[in-house]
Amino acid sequence: MAAGRYRIGLRAHDFGRLPAEDLAAALRPFRPDITQLALSKALPDPPGEEEYLKPRAAASIRSALAEKGVSVSVLGCYINPVHPNPGERDRQLQRFEAHLKRAGDFGCRIVGTETGSPAPDSSRHPGAASEASFELLCESLARLAGVAERLGAVVGVEPVADIHVLSSLEKTARLLDRIPSPGLGIIFDPVNLMPIAGLAEPQSDFFERAFDRLGSRIAAIHLKDFLPSGRESGGQGGKGAIVALGRGAFDLGAFLESLVRRFPSMDLLLENCGPGEAAASMRALRQALGVSPGESI
Repeated sequence: MAAGRYRIGLRAHDFGRLPAEDLAAALRPFRPDITQLALSKALPDPPGEEEYLKPRAAASIRSALAEKGVSVSVLGCYINPVHPNPGERDRQLQRFEAHLKRAGDFGCRIVGTETGSPAPDSSRHPGAASEASFELLCESLARLAGVAERLGAVVGVEPVADIHVLSSLEKTARLLDRIPSPGLGIIFDPVNLMPIAGLAEPQSDFFERAFDRLGSRIAAIHLKDFLPSGRESGGQGGKGAIVALGRGAFDLGAFLESLVRRFPSMDLLLENCGPGEAAASMRALRQALGVSPGESI
């Protein structure tokens, strides 16, 4: 299937908190090309995120991973861009801007976050669906995208159905229309964008709509799987527990068929995929792409 260049990898924090050298060694047996590195989740504290963002520390982390053949694709910095406290919201935006300024030191351009909710901890809140929350999100992301554009970086935002402000393809398309900056892109997780109640269409149709609407603004892709929660009337069944790729009802073949028709290259990052699941999930993805473990994708 693969006709282009697809880098595949794993999230660092699915392997626990490890020093950079130990993290690189833990990832290496699975032969990933890339990783998503959330400093506050994947590396020991102390010394903590601020220390890791210093140029010398960032270069050391990048070098440790590179020695094992792994590059950083996405620098994770999960914030709540619609935090109800203006002072705390500004503090979190400044934290994200600090990551944008240092992304190049880690060898990447994308800094990723989800889009939060009016709950301070970004959990489910009825106000997440309001127009006021969407407007506040646009305000925060326009600020970050402006910083990113000046730095040659990308704010990667990840929509999540039912929970966060950016909860559907329609809202995501609206956001991209409002902020046409190359400093703003989408981290597309197809499972996260499927409603908990289930899709009202085949997965293949959903994937086609998503790629049509998001297009070239997709900066990276997250992949995982889900167990069905039962069939809903008139739909395709609900979305139950999240599991590692290849263990559930996600139609990986249909997804990749849509992907490769549109993109000659893309970074594909497996989620919910720690040491116990990584080998099987990486194998499932490589097989679906039609490449062997030792072959370049």
